[in-house]
Amino acid sequence: MAKKKFVCSICGHVHEGNSAPDTCPVCQASSSAFTEDRSGQKKGWMHNPNSNTYIIVYSTVMVVIVATLLAVASLSLQKRQAENELQEKKSNILQSLGYSPDENPQEFDRALADFDNQVKSFVLDADGVKTETPSKEVFAMLATNQNIRDNYDAKRLILFQTEDGRVVIPLIGMGLWGDIWGYVALEKDMDTVSGIVMAHKGETPGLGAEIATPKFQAHFAGKKLFKSGEFVSVSLRKGGAKDPEHEVDGISGGTKTSDGVTAMLRDCLSAYLPYFESQHQAAAQSAPAAANEAASSEVSNQQNVNESHE
Repeated sequence: MAKKKFVCSICGHVHEGNSAPDTCPVCQASSSAFTEDRSGQKKGWMHNPNSNTYIIVYSTVMVVIVATLLAVASLSLQKRQAENELQEKKSNILQSLGYSPDENPQEFDRALADFDNQVKSFVLDADGVKTETPSKEVFAMLATNQNIRDNYDAKRLILFQTEDGRVVIPLIGMGLWGDIWGYVALEKDMDTVSGIVMAHKGETPGLGAEIATPKFQAHFAGKKLFKSGEFVSVSLRKGGAKDPEHEVDGISGGTKTSDGVTAMLRDCLSAYLPYFESQHQAAAQSAPAAANEAASSEVSNQQNVNESHE
């Protein structure tokens, strides 16, 4: 076992042993004047930044610290990201209903702030029976394009309805290079297109990407889904629309994307046929009653006029 070294602080005498001497043999200083000399002792890895152990431990600690900071940052931003995504979906729905953030930003902002009061959310089953559902749950069903596809496959059909009776339906399909999606708004008659908003993942700029432009989307307003009582949807025709009620001019140079939009509208809207038909039947049944009520009101008014002349 190596002996320790003790140095006298008075005269500098070095004593080797397990402990300091009682007195210094040179200057007779007491043992309290001695201090242990540690300069020759080997230092541990904590004091050697060039050792492998030090490098490994230091790297591990830094990785843990950075990962923790990133996790905290991600959690703090998660709520804001979710809110931004929700606002984007609500914005798209409002734009399909004719609200414009560019042409009338104040009206658009008011509608967005009051969205939950103006627009009710529902989930339809395969028979077209709708159940009012909290908007938070419905928007969760629209979180990703795959979620939308899964809900269509499971016949869980999402429907938004405004106070004036118009409805908005989410769309999902495939373009040339990837997903295309959007929202289509229908008038109260469940036949006439009120408006549409579409987006894409990677369609060709200047060609298929035109589906995301307001100019192209404006062509859909007023188109009809039914022809002589039969569902025909709305189609994009290459070379120009020949049936102005049910067709839109296809995109020049964007045939595959045009076909994708046609298929998206047909496939998505056809899933809602039971609901459309139930609304058509309800409207047909209420029409005679409304006509009778109007006729009765007219007769009553005429009687009042006659009585006043008498």
